[in-house]
Amino acid sequence: MLDARRHYASLRLVALLPLVLFLPAVIAFFTDPDVAWGEYLGVFFHLSILFLVSRLEAASWAKAAGYGWVALDVLTGILMINGVDHDTAWAVRLGGHVLAGVWIVASSLVSHSWPVRVVGVVTGVWLGGYSFVGTQLAEEYLRPAGIMILVWFALLATFHRDSPGRPAASAVHAAV
Repeated sequence: MLDARRHYASLRLVALLPLVLFLPAVIAFFTDPDVAWGEYLGVFFHLSILFLVSRLEAASWAKAAGYGWVALDVLTGILMINGVDHDTAWAVRLGGHVLAGVWIVASSLVSHSWPVRVVGVVTGVWLGGYSFVGTQLAEEYLRPAGIMILVWFALLATFHRDSPGRPAASAVHAAV
């Protein structure tokens, strides 16, 4: 049985996995936004975020927002794969991005690393804020948030450390 207190992967791996899965999609946003495989990869990208939401310190309401983001964006990907009207799926995606912004900002603010805090707050505000003006602005204005979230994942992998109250995977594994 899995132990909820044990980390089965390093925080570095948990942060790099969504970066690796999302990087091709971000490149596609700039080269061929209508690429067919983008939604499939997007579903896996968002599922990988589950590990990061569970791992980063944040208030329970912020973690709930992170899980809500994943659920809505996975739903959006499946809607798009199955040919549901773009405007309907896009509205669901933007709703999920509000929740993403809440989680990214809240989890960044408690980081001990100032680059994670700064980039996380800017990324979360941009991603969530676009949802309120997305009907007036082209999708191109959302693209910088995609780049910024990649930078945030890289910063998490590089600088973020587990809080002292939660042991890292190697410490728990050695104790077992």
